[in-house]
Amino acid sequence: MTPVLLLAAEKESAEVTDWAARLGWVVGLALFVALVYWLMREGWKWRGTLQGDLPELPSAPDEPGEARLTMSGRYHGSTTAGQWLDRIVAHGLGTRSRAELTLTDAGLDVVRPGAADFFVPAAALREARLDKGIAGKVLTEGGLLIVTWAHGGRLIDSGFRSDRAAEHNEWVDVINSMIESTTREGAER
Repeated sequence: MTPVLLLAAEKESAEVTDWAARLGWVVGLALFVALVYWLMREGWKWRGTLQGDLPELPSAPDEPGEARLTMSGRYHGSTTAGQWLDRIVAHGLGTRSRAELTLTDAGLDVVRPGAADFFVPAAALREARLDKGIAGKVLTEGGLLIVTWAHGGRLIDSGFRSDRAAEHNEWVDVINSMIESTTREGAER
């Protein structure tokens, strides 16, 4: 035979796709993703169980008084104060949501559509500052309003971002002045 004919005789057709092996890989990958999701969900539940000592969150009083400031924006979560990665998930504090904040002489009312509302009494407020991050959310410097408050023997940092970020500075000033006047009044007694 001539060399050209030998080359033509040795050629084989393209390999047919092995559908059983491919389907096995797809199912295996889907099961792996489901396992990872389940483990993350169990970790979230476990964190909530570990934080079970946190008392129920207070609700707003019937007559909170006149609003000093209002803000609409996003609630990005709460962490243990000073530990921006230690998220608190108990009582729905770990759930991100839209938020409507109202600051009165009675305290800070946080209304969250689709999540549990909570109220921070004025006596529990400890500090307000601008920061760049809280668990799961990092922005430019000063992009988040962080309110530190006491609850159940624990200091909590809660992160908010206004729809109009220019409002953050006013919130920091007003909250900190409220805290100073409350501290001054307590010292005079």
